[in-house]
Amino acid sequence: MDNKINEIRRRISTLRAEMTLVEASIRDQVNRDLDCSEASYRLMAMRAEVAELVARWKAAGGGERLPTVRERLSRSYGDRPAAAAKPAPVKSDKGRPRPGHSNARA
Repeated sequence: MDNKINEIRRRISTLRAEMTLVEASIRDQVNRDLDCSEASYRLMAMRAEVAELVARWKAAGGGERLPTVRERLSRSYGDRPAAAAKPAPVKSDKGRPRPGHSNARA
C-alpha cells in the first residue's frame, strides 16, 4: 500500500512542478497581451487531475502529511524510532551428532 501512496505523491509532485511552469507561461502571455486560453485550459485540467489524485491518495490511507526525503534525512539520530533487536536464533541439535555418537554405521 505504501508503494501506491508514494506513487500517487510522486505524480502529484510532478504535476505541481508542471503547473508552476504553465502558470509562468500564462503570466508571460498576459503580460504580452497574448491569448492564454489554451494554457489556462491545460492548467485547469492539471488542477482537476491533482484533485482526483489527492482523493485517491486519501482513499489509499494517505491522510497524514508525510515528511519529504529531506525532512526524513535531516532528523537527528535520537529522534528516529529505535529498531527492535532481533532475537538470537535458537540452534537446534537436529542434524548434528551428539557427543559420543557417530554418524558412521557399524
